[in-house]
This record gives sequence, structure tokens and C-alpha cells, in this order.
Amino acid sequence: MITELAVERVEFTCGHCWHGWTADYDVQHYRDEDGADWEYFSHDGIPVASPYSPDGAPACPGCHRHWVGHLTARRLIPLPTNEPARPRTGVTTDPALHRPERHFAPPIPVTSHQLPTRQQPIGL
Repeated sequence: MITELAVERVEFTCGHCWHGWTADYDVQHYRDEDGADWEYFSHDGIPVASPYSPDGAPACPGCHRHWVGHLTARRLIPLPTNEPARPRTGVTTDPALHRPERHFAPPIPVTSHQLPTRQQPIGL
């Protein structure tokens, strides 16, 4: 059962060439039938290992070495519920015909966000 959905922004800084970059990951927290908790990560819709582990660390765009990232921002995605007060719209047609533009809309790339600018400390 999915227990949590989120988008996590992960920041990477290469320890070799000091190039910095960020990437957004979709994260599913899942509890299996034995009660064990799992995390599933995807990047642009492609399943990947955790960016917080050496196995999932992406290559630096500058020098192609791998560096583990750290979390800089997070947005929870609400899980569907049957709460009567929650706004919802019924799908009364064939789901394939309901808002067909969704099937052809281009994906939003995980690198499309604006990078924050670092502020210099006052007095330096």
C-alpha cells in the first residue's frame, strides 16, 4: 500500500570539480504485506535508485564522477481519500476519452525548475 507520495528536490555538489546542480525526484513510500517500508524513486518517469545512496548518485555533468545528493525541498502529494468534503469530479466517460489532452501533453522535465541563487552573507 502506498503510504506517501512526494516530489523531492535534491542538490548535488561535485567534490571533484565543484559543479553544483539540482534534480527533482518522484518518491513513493510503500508498506508491503509484511509491514516493511520501502521507498521507490523515479526521475523523469524512469525508476532509479535513491539519489541519497552511492548506487543512485547521478554523474556530475562536468566531470562524470558520482556524488550523493542531499534534500533541499519537498512537496507532498495528497493521497486519494473518500472524504465527502474533499472536492472531486467523477469521470463519467471512458477514462481514455476523459480529458484526452492528458495523453499527449509533453512531460514536465525534472530539470525545468529555476535554480535558486545563493545570497552572499551581509558584510562579506
